[in-house]
Amino acid sequence: MLDLACGLGRHMKWFAEQGHAVTGVDRSIEALDTAARFGQVILADLENGLWPLQQENHAQQFGAVVVTNYLWRPLFPLIAASLNPGGLLIYETFSAGNETVGKPARSDFLLQPAELLHAFASLRIVAFEEGFLDQPARFLQRIAAVKPDSPNPGIQSPRRLAL
Repeated sequence: MLDLACGLGRHMKWFAEQGHAVTGVDRSIEALDTAARFGQVILADLENGLWPLQQENHAQQFGAVVVTNYLWRPLFPLIAASLNPGGLLIYETFSAGNETVGKPARSDFLLQPAELLHAFASLRIVAFEEGFLDQPARFLQRIAAVKPDSPNPGIQSPRRLAL
């Protein structure tokens, strides 16, 4: 599994405890010092550097990719390409409305309504949520999606759930 912008490796730890090989990518060497206890780590600036998971002419692929509390839109195609056929994407980050309750507040760092649905339309959507959560107060979008075995996933009808 791949944890992008993994920080201290919270998700890496959980997946490793379930018996999965894990890889985390982050730009903070201090955070990676902790995350390295759970699996392989890669020091990389995802916004200003080269994609660190490139292998010859294609992206390295994983059975699962997790992204939380991080948004850099140019990575969306690379994230999808990093999934094995049948691989699972779990993505959760802040959305529009969060500027009314805290940080992040800049629109560059907030998803627009249903943006994850559009960004990962090539995947089979398993679940999608957007809305407000309290304790702590925040606006979020979440998506769980599977990369289809064939290149044409067909028409999808995601089930929208309120948070």
